[in-house]
Amino acid sequence: LLTAVALAAGCAQQPSVNTTQEPVRLMTSGGFTEAHKRLAPQFTAQTGIAVESAYGSSMGASPTSIPTRLLNGEKADVVILARGALDELAAKGLVKPGTQLDLVRSAVGVAVKKGAPIPDISTEDKLRQVLLNAKSIAYSASASGTYYETQMLKKLGIYEQVMPKSKKIVTERVGTIVARGEAEIGLQQVSELLPIEGISYVGTLPDSVQHYTLFSAGTASTSTNSQGLEKLLKFYTSPAASKAIRDSGLEPIAQPR
Repeated sequence: LLTAVALAAGCAQQPSVNTTQEPVRLMTSGGFTEAHKRLAPQFTAQTGIAVESAYGSSMGASPTSIPTRLLNGEKADVVILARGALDELAAKGLVKPGTQLDLVRSAVGVAVKKGAPIPDISTEDKLRQVLLNAKSIAYSASASGTYYETQMLKKLGIYEQVMPKSKKIVTERVGTIVARGEAEIGLQQVSELLPIEGISYVGTLPDSVQHYTLFSAGTASTSTNSQGLEKLLKFYTSPAASKAIRDSGLEPIAQPR
């Protein structure tokens, strides 16, 4: 990854972090977290600008959710979260309207505890049977979970049978719950499942019931570092960033700035 950045920078010597430069304060939800953790050190190495990171869900009223953080006065320069939730923040004045930038597309995936049999979810019928057979199912409190409880189970025609044994996970990653054996099946954004140890990633939902979420960036109304955030977004949408984004389970869609 560092090699790719070095090539993109013309193999110039990378500067050390300049503490006199104002850091970029970034908040991101889980879907983009792994990509951000891979990209932020590269950005700092290339520009000398530090990134101060905060993490939370795209929606919900938990103390760590991004909407709650912003409503409570926590300051940020840029926020990255599900596009629908970002637009709601813009409508409330917490994000500057018109600054929204779609970065990546994320699919919903399935995981089981490491060592457990790998279920076949390759078709809609097989997925339906897997969910009916499962003793317990964990799903997220964010975009993928909202889709699961409001649309997917109804589309599969198994809402009444499956929802009672499904648990919404608010403060942890779904994969962590599955790894501890507290749920037999877990559904969440692929990029949130892949980094979790102790699970086996099964694959994405079948195309007929797949749900893609756009994760987008927006300028927080409390931003004081427009120059730094513009440089960060330019890097995060550059060709040099695409490998890290794909390796984290996401699909880049933003055009280079």
